[in-house]
Amino acid sequence: MLKLKVVTPIIHSVMFQKILNTSHSKATVLIRLMVGIVFLSEGLQKFLFTARGVGRFETIGFPSPEFWASFVGTFEVLCGILILLGLVTRLASLPLITIMIVAISSTKIPILLDHGFWAMMHAARTDFSMLLGSLFLLIRGGGGWSVDRFILNKRASV
Repeated sequence: MLKLKVVTPIIHSVMFQKILNTSHSKATVLIRLMVGIVFLSEGLQKFLFTARGVGRFETIGFPSPEFWASFVGTFEVLCGILILLGLVTRLASLPLITIMIVAISSTKIPILLDHGFWAMMHAARTDFSMLLGSLFLLIRGGGGWSVDRFILNKRASV
């Protein structure tokens, strides 16, 4: 007779625990607020304003700008919300890091080449802040005031 193994819920898996694992620092909420609000706002604007969505991707020279504006906007909104909540913070930061690397290479490198270092640094200040903030969250997780921490604490008490 074959015995079926009971699959443990995802919340109890070792991999999921590693993703949720976070520092106890409550100050991390400040970085989450900064990164989450900016990405949520920028993502929503891609749907609300043609110039900041499709028009922007068209100007940069992306093929299928309608697709890319919706694709990037969706990730910015969803990941922005997840980061604000501190829910799967590490996973949510990965698409945002990718978005910022593409944004810097496609929009700021041309400024560097055409107008020099200081013009590029001025234009890239938000991009660099969002990239570094997202990298911080990838490394540290959601912090003490996060859903990640709540789930881990709940799991530990069971």
